[in-house]
Amino acid sequence: MKIIAGVALVVAIALLPGSACSQGRAAPKDAKLYFITPHDGQKVRGGFLVRFGLRNMGVTHAGDDYPNAGHHHLLVDVKDPIDPNEPIPQDKSHLHFGAGQTETMLELAPGTHTLQLVLGDAKHYPFAPPIVSEKITIRVRSSASARSK
Repeated sequence: MKIIAGVALVVAIALLPGSACSQGRAAPKDAKLYFITPHDGQKVRGGFLVRFGLRNMGVTHAGDDYPNAGHHHLLVDVKDPIDPNEPIPQDKSHLHFGAGQTETMLELAPGTHTLQLVLGDAKHYPFAPPIVSEKITIRVRSSASARSK
């Protein structure tokens, strides 16, 4: 009877929701995520290059579960902080770079926008502690106003 109870306990633990195991993957304390370009306060026009910088961790594909490695997510005009207990959303404001990309061409409407980077693990969860860049503000000029200056 003790064997059956032991097996039942192991099965019950194995069937608990797995999300707790896939989130909060440890990250080095000295990891740093940052923008190479554009810079905070920069004025850009039309399509512009966004380059991601990462120090003391590696970049890999989504789904690849290597230690001290993840993939980039670019947050555009996101006001709310990322929930560390949920995968990073994927929509027009939460751009995923699951193929291991470290740059992208971005087209935004003219006006003021904020950008922030978040590093996600193999399952798109933020690391613990979260690896995020500083939020930067850029101003996108319309093509017509860029030509006239």
